Amino acid sequence: MAAKESSFDIVSKVDMQEVDNAVHQAQKEIENRFDFKGSKSSIERSNEEIILVGDDEYKLNAVTDILQTKLVKRGVSLKALEYGKIEPAAGGTVRQTIKIKQGISQEHAKTIVKLVKDSKLKVQASVQGDQVRVSGKSKDELQAVIRMLREADLPIELQFVNYR
Repeated sequence: MAAKESSFDIVSKVDMQEVDNAVHQAQKEIENRFDFKGSKSSIERSNEEIILVGDDEYKLNAVTDILQTKLVKRGVSLKALEYGKIEPAAGGTVRQTIKIKQGISQEHAKTIVKLVKDSKLKVQASVQGDQVRVSGKSKDELQAVIRMLREADLPIELQFVNYR
């Protein structure tokens, strides 16, 4: 009788409800702040993107700071954001699109699998779509993998789910 295998999945998901809440809070703050009176600055979310508009780059940076503060307060990792170029927009304003990254890219998944293999722990890691499954006989070794990945400075936010 083989020892029971345990496993968990490594995912990178963003709670879009929290993103919406943060965007609404940031929009309210911009509407109420004295330094934004008469400004065309705004924030909106459409699908997997947040679109920031500012009167100029200085105002756009202020809008970005407000948004980041609200996201962090709501538990959304800033690692999930991919900033586009700042570009001119209508009415002399500037616009920046921020993509919200969901899932683990193939490139990051390969990096995670390599880190797990290099750790010399007796576990297997396999890429499954936009997530990575790690399995092994020892729960202590699985927890060691989680600890190691939390300490690794990866450019994406990871969550560890379906631990069984």
